[in-house]
Amino acid sequence: MKKAVQFGAGNIGRGFIGALLAEAGYHVVFADVNQAVIDKINADGTYTVHVMDVECREMKISNISGVDSTKQDAIDAIVEAEIVTTAVGLVILPRIAPAIAKGIVLRQEKGMTDCLNIIACENAIKASSQLKEAVYALLEDDQKAYADKYVGFPDCSVDRIVPPVKSENFIDVVVENYYEWNVEQASFKGEIPNIPGMNLADNLMAYIERKLFTLNTGHAITSYLGYLKGYHTVDESIADEKIYTTVKAAMQESGAGLIQKYGFDKEKHFAYIDKIIGRFRNQYLQDDVARVGREPLRKLSATDRLVKPTMTAMGYGLPVEHLMIGIGAALHYDNSADQQSVQMQELIQNKGVKSAFTEISGVTDTQILDNVEKIYDNINKYL
Repeated sequence: MKKAVQFGAGNIGRGFIGALLAEAGYHVVFADVNQAVIDKINADGTYTVHVMDVECREMKISNISGVDSTKQDAIDAIVEAEIVTTAVGLVILPRIAPAIAKGIVLRQEKGMTDCLNIIACENAIKASSQLKEAVYALLEDDQKAYADKYVGFPDCSVDRIVPPVKSENFIDVVVENYYEWNVEQASFKGEIPNIPGMNLADNLMAYIERKLFTLNTGHAITSYLGYLKGYHTVDESIADEKIYTTVKAAMQESGAGLIQKYGFDKEKHFAYIDKIIGRFRNQYLQDDVARVGREPLRKLSATDRLVKPTMTAMGYGLPVEHLMIGIGAALHYDNSADQQSVQMQELIQNKGVKSAFTEISGVTDTQILDNVEKIYDNINKYL
């Protein structure tokens, strides 16, 4: 039977990628450090994905098992697998690289010539490439040569809202109906696996930036403005007419940049924006604005969902007023439970808004910094 290893048995791992692999006929081995989840997966051998949307349904996921991602069992599973996927978060990828490297070495030692494809399904640009770099740093030259021939690291773009909803069975998951999994076709090694729901992409960066500049940008701005207005969930926040107006305008500004950069059809892209906003309104998901807004230093970095679309649009001489409001709201995100938020607020207090924003984002343009400071100082005007 085909075997897949899914690093990360959290909500996204179980509710999105792991579920698609199981539905495609793979025995899915979930590798994680959460022993309670692993034990429950092994005890039950099944869990339920609750699709909560306009039409609700249930998916029973079976043919699964779990292993401790830090133990030999995870390495052995990699040796037997055709595909390895991850949903662990970008900062955790280097921590799973040793297990993957050891799995590759064992495959070489066994003389295996079956190809293995490793896809990091993270909310980041070129996550598989970043994982490959961490893995290759642990390999000798002959092992790298083997991996070059038999191990692929296709980059991908993933899109599905999987909120941390508590269920009676704690390994059950709640998801929205919509999802996208776009994977770079050219980077596969050997025969490309047939996985319904996995879209093979030629121009992956267009898909990555479409998602980053639309879903991620709108999601973040909705959450930061909602947090400032005292809302708890994304659907509550987007129901606020003023927030809705700002968010949609910001997404259209970022979209205008995408249209210029990739030649997207304007009418189709603006319809895509409306579809994304419709997802924000899904009351079943109860998506916490603090969850969506977490790690503001990352989200305000040069390559992420607020600054990159702003700079892209500006590069084409396009307006960015509402994207700037999103940046100003993000800089106000003050959550003592979020370490990056605490760091950001200390930075602003010690250095001022402009210097702090420059340090976080790398932006040095005086006009942009002046505008960000003005919006920051008058944020109540936009709430």
